Amino acid sequence: MFASYLLGQSDNSGSSGVFWIFVIVIIIVLLVIFAVMLQFIGLYVRALVSGARVGMLDLVGMKLRKVNSTVIINSRIQALRSGLQVVQAEMESHMLAGGDVPRVITAMIAANKANIDLPWKTATAIDLAGRDILEAVQTSVNPKVIDVPNQAFGQTTIDGQSQDGIELKVKARVTVRTNIKSLVGGATEETIVARVGEGIVNAIGTAEDYKHVLKNPDSISKAVLNKGLDANTAFEILSIDIAEIKVGENVGAKLMADRAESDKRRFQAEAEQRRAMAVAHEQENIAKQAENRAAVVLAEAEVPKAMADALRGGNIGVMDYYKLKNVQADTAMRESIARPGDGNKA
Repeated sequence: MFASYLLGQSDNSGSSGVFWIFVIVIIIVLLVIFAVMLQFIGLYVRALVSGARVGMLDLVGMKLRKVNSTVIINSRIQALRSGLQVVQAEMESHMLAGGDVPRVITAMIAANKANIDLPWKTATAIDLAGRDILEAVQTSVNPKVIDVPNQAFGQTTIDGQSQDGIELKVKARVTVRTNIKSLVGGATEETIVARVGEGIVNAIGTAEDYKHVLKNPDSISKAVLNKGLDANTAFEILSIDIAEIKVGENVGAKLMADRAESDKRRFQAEAEQRRAMAVAHEQENIAKQAENRAAVVLAEAEVPKAMADALRGGNIGVMDYYKLKNVQADTAMRESIARPGDGNKA
């Protein structure tokens, strides 16, 4: 009997130990659940009170996906309070993609208040493309002014030349607002500045007289606006205002003077070339003349020999020789009389 009693006590103590272990495990699980709920209870209550109800499992899931649940819930509450219907899963996806959810929501609220159509996909695409979506919406509501030229690039004026050769230096201000539909893939401010500068130069170049441009500066604005320079850009040009016009140099006269100086140098070079050729030709003639004179001297040196041979051979007589000498002397005298210099000396 005593052994049976001890065996019964042993069985009861084993069952009691298992029971208490089970109770402790349940208590630990409940404490863990309570700790998790305590961590998210504030967000849960805030979302529930604000009408942006969210499940506790969703909050735990965001924690496991390493999504900032506070930012998501606050942004969703802000969107719903402003009348925007934004899906929580899409907000999480945008945050996981590296987007700025609060800024996108703020931009969408501003666009909604200004009656600007800005869907969630467009807003997130602009944000992920690296553009400041909030600034874009603000620029759509409140247009901004762009200076042309941009002094950051080291250029202070847009210089153009009218048809009369006078240079004009122009400063302009372009008022633009953001075109939300073409913001993704559209050209930036630098393209607007470049196109407007090109249009100003073209407008000045088509003017026949610089005075006409000075009297009617709006002619430049009208000519530039009619070109549709904001095509394929992220902006819409509202107005182009000429802030300043200055008269520069007389480029036409300067170019003509430079051309005349260039022609002068070219003609001088050609004349120098012709003079050098003439001098060379003269030297060649002098050389030929000296050569011919030498030949004559050589020929004349043969005459006395021929005369001596003729006298020795009896071909001519002494009287004939003297007659020849008289003829030569008479010829020399006549030549000396015919020379003007020699006649004056006499």
